[in-house]
Amino acid sequence: MPNNNLKLCSQLIKKHKIEVIDLKALDLTGRLHHISLPIQNNLLEKLVKEGVGFDGSSYGFKRVENSDMILIPDLETAVVDPFRETPTLSFYSHIVLTDAHRPPFAQDVRYLAKRSAELLKKFTGADTSWWGPEFEFYIFSKVEYDTRTASSFYKVEHAEEFYKKAYHAANPFDVYDDFRDEACKVLKKFGIKVKYHHHEVGERGQQEIETYFSDLLTTADNIVTAKYALFNLAREKNLFITFMPKPMYMQAGNGMHLHMFLTKNGKNLFYKKGEYGNLGELGRYFIGGMLKHGPSLSAFTNPSTNSYKRLVPGFEAPVALTYGQGNRASAIRIPKYVSNPQETRFEYRPPDATANPYLCLIAMLLAGIDGVRNKIDPIKEGFG
Repeated sequence: MPNNNLKLCSQLIKKHKIEVIDLKALDLTGRLHHISLPIQNNLLEKLVKEGVGFDGSSYGFKRVENSDMILIPDLETAVVDPFRETPTLSFYSHIVLTDAHRPPFAQDVRYLAKRSAELLKKFTGADTSWWGPEFEFYIFSKVEYDTRTASSFYKVEHAEEFYKKAYHAANPFDVYDDFRDEACKVLKKFGIKVKYHHHEVGERGQQEIETYFSDLLTTADNIVTAKYALFNLAREKNLFITFMPKPMYMQAGNGMHLHMFLTKNGKNLFYKKGEYGNLGELGRYFIGGMLKHGPSLSAFTNPSTNSYKRLVPGFEAPVALTYGQGNRASAIRIPKYVSNPQETRFEYRPPDATANPYLCLIAMLLAGIDGVRNKIDPIKEGFG
């Protein structure tokens, strides 16, 4: 790790009187894990050099007979965790093997994200892919459930239970706008910039928070961080939130729509004035690859059985492997309101928050790259 990153982290430790170093990592399903280490002299330097051992079999990475693995902090992800009572400096981690040369673990999703960026440069000429996620979730004031051999039930209560036409609902009906305001402040502490937030279509407390664009690895990190922050904030407020794709029958589902575009030296490579949606050949081929591989992509973008209860007509969910301007029923929507050439993009609408965000974004990127390499025209393929 660069010495300047280590120096900056050491300054954070001193400034915030840090008492705990927290290392976070994800398994292949996207579940977040962590290990906390009380601060000692030169602890961070030791972690960068040697890491900390963990049981890879409990993450699903290894067989129990040979399960030792190592976590090493990614110093670029350092952040003071506002939800820990004890001053804590948190890091996402690199996962490495115990071999002599400490090679990276090939199934570490953050490592795979970095590898995908290399493929992007090699096959498209772009140097960066940019991603902007939308977080949709429900807030409940009370949740009850039980599952037994002969019976099961669930019951949710919500302050907005009888309100109709909830999209962009205003006060006094939008009772959780203060929660979203506070969520934005918390996300800012984690380095996540919010574009806007509002009440969503769901009539029983559905919310949306949309964030600004970041590169693939940062976006995937931010998705995990945002869910972590929202769950913890809700716990502090004695509320219950869920990103479940379809938590209630006959209510709008929760998606995690992803806007994306490619750049080289800061220039948007998708833009071409006068073309459909102002998308040039590169953008069309990228879309073609994603739509052609759409069925396979669903394993990464919509991995739960509940995911497919959301993808039905009548609730603004995507129901067709097509693309179009302003069409929310299509898998890919080209926003018609975009006027800045640098913001020319498309939105992939199927994903939801049950996905491992790293694998979700990587799979989308690779599908698009395949479209560019093989010049898959979405019109000729019947996706237009």
